[in-house]
Amino acid sequence: MTYYKKEGQMDLSDRIAIETGISSKDSFKKIGKLLHRHPSTIAHEIKENRTFIPGNYFLRKDCRFVRQYVQHHVCGDESCEENCCRCRSVDCQKYCGKYVSRACHKFEKPPYVCNNCSEKKLCSKDKYIYSAKHADATVTRRRSESRQGVRISDEKKSEMDELITKLVKKGQPLTHIYAEHENEIPVCLRTLYNYIDDGELTVKNIDLRRKTGYKKRGKGYQPPLGFANIEFRQGRTYTDFEYAMKVKYTEDEVVEMDTVKGVREQGKRLLTMIFRKNNVMLLFLMPDGKAESVKRVFDYLESGLGIEVFRRLFPVILTDNGSEFKKVDELELTTDEDGFLIYRTSLYYCDPMASWQKGCIEKNHEFIRYAIPKKKSLNSYNQDDITKLMNHINSVKRPGLGNKSPYELVEEDDEDFQELMRFLKMHLIPPDEVHLMPDLFVKK
Repeated sequence: MTYYKKEGQMDLSDRIAIETGISSKDSFKKIGKLLHRHPSTIAHEIKENRTFIPGNYFLRKDCRFVRQYVQHHVCGDESCEENCCRCRSVDCQKYCGKYVSRACHKFEKPPYVCNNCSEKKLCSKDKYIYSAKHADATVTRRRSESRQGVRISDEKKSEMDELITKLVKKGQPLTHIYAEHENEIPVCLRTLYNYIDDGELTVKNIDLRRKTGYKKRGKGYQPPLGFANIEFRQGRTYTDFEYAMKVKYTEDEVVEMDTVKGVREQGKRLLTMIFRKNNVMLLFLMPDGKAESVKRVFDYLESGLGIEVFRRLFPVILTDNGSEFKKVDELELTTDEDGFLIYRTSLYYCDPMASWQKGCIEKNHEFIRYAIPKKKSLNSYNQDDITKLMNHINSVKRPGLGNKSPYELVEEDDEDFQELMRFLKMHLIPPDEVHLMPDLFVKK
């Protein structure tokens, strides 16, 4: 019927309603109609979570004749000197032909408990009582105990431990490992984390990249007064970007851009760019952090792809307020075949101290730090090393991408992006070969 429509676990309020209904001698059908549950669900709840109260019997035996019973050796053990009515080692019902139980069996029929029995207060027999509070505590305890400990065989646990340990030592995130080997891992990802927390696997929490939460984001941030009036930001603030997104661009057209330093010195830096539509991140090694170096990267991409492909791939770029991005005209404009200035992209700037406005690229920078730790100089690397790192990062499967890697999200019929991948020597790394540790650059 239509009123049997509620699903999910019962809570304390449901159990209070059941207890009240039993005390009022309501039928299971009436209680079920009130809670929008089937009567069989009500019956199952009562039988599973009722509380047993043992009766107060003489010598703990419910036989009617236990007080006057004086026989010996009813069980056949001639060496026993104990009076049979006092023996606790055997069950009287199995051997004694005179056994007559005085136990009550009313609870074997609905409502399966003694809550509404008129003789309950004076009854000394076995009883079952349904208490909403105790039933709820019983269910909570049962659910908790069912989730404790390792519930797989030692053999499967050992196989899983060997697989996880081998891949974590390569620097692979646990989410990437699970996405690729879900069919081989007999537990869910949450349980896998719990096993590591409990020390059940060789891998420990210290081996995992991230075991801390993000700081709570501040609210009500306002950029400093007058900051929007700085010349290179005029018409290119984050507010302008939001307006442009409403009237001109789509989310899939946005490219976020930033730089990554090695150490605080005049040396090489990384220019990073990420496509919001598929999370593919580009990495370029620059000799320094000057605006001219960023322009050279733009010119390099334009010359290799052609101005039309460049425009379709990088229609709008969102970046921060670093000095390397302040020569906005040199980045946005280029010259055509006739020497006239034309736009190749549109540049917008985040608010100061608001890196969350380009959170996609900020989050992906952590993959770079797996292989190139902070405070390590970039001077020893070349572009081939950085391209290798780029390919490994873009081959990591991620839960936010449907357990796929950024490269796997690149559409085969996207000719512009396929051309970009060929030009920059980008290719997918097999999942088990993904390596995000400092020894990635060690030549074997």
